[in-house]
Amino acid sequence: MKKAVLASAILASLVAGTANAATVYEDDSKSLSIGGRAEARFNISDANKGDDGTGNAFKDKSRARINLKGKAKITDDVTAFGKYEAEISDDKDTTITSRYVYAGFDTQAGALSYGKQDSAQVMLTDYTDILATFGGDGVDLVDGNKDKRENNFLYAGEFNNFTVSANYIAENNDDEKDSDSYGIAAQYAFPFGLSLGAGYVNGQDGTDVDANQYNLAASYEFNNFYAGATYASGEKGNADLTGYELATAFKMNKFIAQAAYNFKQSEEAGVKTDDVDYFVLEGIYKFNKNLRTYAGYLFNQIDGEDDELQVGIRYDF
Repeated sequence: MKKAVLASAILASLVAGTANAATVYEDDSKSLSIGGRAEARFNISDANKGDDGTGNAFKDKSRARINLKGKAKITDDVTAFGKYEAEISDDKDTTITSRYVYAGFDTQAGALSYGKQDSAQVMLTDYTDILATFGGDGVDLVDGNKDKRENNFLYAGEFNNFTVSANYIAENNDDEKDSDSYGIAAQYAFPFGLSLGAGYVNGQDGTDVDANQYNLAASYEFNNFYAGATYASGEKGNADLTGYELATAFKMNKFIAQAAYNFKQSEEAGVKTDDVDYFVLEGIYKFNKNLRTYAGYLFNQIDGEDDELQVGIRYDF
């Protein structure tokens, strides 16, 4: 149910395939797997009508993802790995986006990789980013905290129930791309279902705006129940930033009921602005490990912002 709360989650995501991935080739020294999803979904909201309010509230948001993962044994203690994942969006101008492109080495001391990949903080933000529809908007206060960062050097090491991750994002000399940033995060998974984590990220958003934030995260899992919370505080330029997310899930046979609350606020010159403030209720029905349907409703708490309904059917392969 939870995405990346267990201590081995980061290393597993670096070197392993998805649950439904098919192994194309495997021998004693190397393997290659392919996986992905086909996801037909739509969104209904007055926000889809455009600024003049005369458009259609219905918007198709279908997409597909394809990923390739490989690993190859170099020595008894060193394994090379790589991943590529593309997303295809089905709209009027169909686009193909490279979500992840990275490669590296896995050793007894941890894994080191470079490319387009998640920052070190993602293992903490995934505590609450569990929904199939909305969420994950409260605690990404600065760019260096987010997933799928380009020019990203990442280290991840697991030591019993303790996991530590650190990353450095190199300056891209482009205002629309990543700027210098570094971060470190750690988590500990207790044997009775409790996980605790903390992290810090520092850098620049753009070319000359100093930015930093720290994160605190906790989760608890017991039988079919899961609850997670993340809190973030930081600064970007002259603005003080605060955000938090709460998420919970309960599994009943093939049905999963989930809920989340996301909040983000900025304060500059004594003026506070709520940038994110919403509740989400969601239901997922899993027919089997490959096929699921879901529906989620977002209750927006910001004046002038619209509620949203999102429904989809997803096939994993």
